[in-house]
Amino acid sequence: MADAMAEPMAGPMTEPMTGPMTDTGQVIVIGAGISGLACAYRLKQLGVPVSLLEASGRVGGLVGSVRKDGFLFESGPQSFQGTDPIFDLIREAGIEPELQRADPHAPRFVYLHGKLQKIPMTPQALMTSSLLGLKSRARIASEPFKRTKPPTEEESVADFVRRKFGHEILEYLVAPFVSGVYAGDPEKLSLKAAFPTLEEWEREYGSVLRGAMKSRTEKEKTSGPPPLCSFQNGVGSLANAIAAKLGGDLRLGAQAASVTRAAGAPGAANYKVCWTRAGQNETAEAAAVVVATPAYTAGHLAAAISPALGHTLSGVAYAPVAVVASGYYDKQIAESLEGFGFLIPRSEKVRTLGTVWNSSLFAGRAPAGSVAITSFIGGATDPKIVERSEDELAAIVQDENARILQISGSPVASAVWKYLKALPQYNLGHGHVVEAIRDGERSNPGLFFCGNYLEGPSLGKCVETANQTAQAVHSYLQRTN
Repeated sequence: MADAMAEPMAGPMTEPMTGPMTDTGQVIVIGAGISGLACAYRLKQLGVPVSLLEASGRVGGLVGSVRKDGFLFESGPQSFQGTDPIFDLIREAGIEPELQRADPHAPRFVYLHGKLQKIPMTPQALMTSSLLGLKSRARIASEPFKRTKPPTEEESVADFVRRKFGHEILEYLVAPFVSGVYAGDPEKLSLKAAFPTLEEWEREYGSVLRGAMKSRTEKEKTSGPPPLCSFQNGVGSLANAIAAKLGGDLRLGAQAASVTRAAGAPGAANYKVCWTRAGQNETAEAAAVVVATPAYTAGHLAAAISPALGHTLSGVAYAPVAVVASGYYDKQIAESLEGFGFLIPRSEKVRTLGTVWNSSLFAGRAPAGSVAITSFIGGATDPKIVERSEDELAAIVQDENARILQISGSPVASAVWKYLKALPQYNLGHGHVVEAIRDGERSNPGLFFCGNYLEGPSLGKCVETANQTAQAVHSYLQRTN
């Protein structure tokens, strides 16, 4: 939860709706996180009448940008990778002039052996870095010249890295990275589900590094990896801009209660959606429904249609995470904050997972003479800590940052958000879970699922999946009309 003194950035407002919707030819999308917003917007662009229901009073889900005491803090993702699908959406939403790109050469650090060490970002730099021992560097150097095969059974990220590169690379580089992306446990995370490209490269080329080199597109060779991006008013600008485009098709404060087959049409692909809004019960029928909520909410909604599908969705694991944002005067920090930030291996016995140096990446995050940083704590490897109070979490993170970055005094501004179910875990067996969900869609024509638990948790992947879902809905409606 945001600190009570923090004011959310201005978002879209919608007029209260009176009475139930009666249009039965529309699509209802449930959940106005990035996935639901992008899906509803794309459906509207395809000429499909759509209504988007959101239980809370704001859009974006975990994505949110908050101003406090002159600082701009992010309640969830601190930035996003600029992929083609998300750039297309930004242009269509009309906020391309607000786009910010971080320096692609901004160094990243790992806190190891009690000090910040620069992470080598190229194979050449890795080979000369003192971060890894000689044996680990030799395994990296020899990997492209060996041919290995993935095991027949599903492999965890940890088992894969140990098999290919050794424990040191797992502990110092990969495990912290997994914490930063998934807040996950590499011993449980499925390589095929979480990082399918690595598994594909080994299967096709016998070598991960050789596969990476051979698979680079011409665009990647000339322009490098997708840039790290945000907006002048924060990541939340994207959600607000899409919501504004949807206008009255978006209903805030609409808590979906159930999704069932429409009465009188057994076996037909018509659905009835019930929700509450402003203390009133409302109902509508739709030709198709897209459930774009977290998996545990989707499971509750799907249970009336298919108990097995509801059980499958409800079984998707989530990791708890707390986000602690802090603002300081420059003079309070002895360590230079030039770069992206740092990750922390679990072997360092530090509770904080990592810290992003927001004001070093993007302009406008802190007043002149100040810096803004954001840390994460909890995750699949330390879930219980998120049960502590916001004040306790802030104290732990700020004390650890003070030691690592040589900070004196308390922050001049701070905010804490706690998420008991923050990020879906692509653990061993997750691929079978996704296939079972897709089977559920095929068994219930007109019912679709869209969210970060299906094809990837990044904002870019959410937008890409939302586009695909919208196209699938459009194709379905064309076939059935």
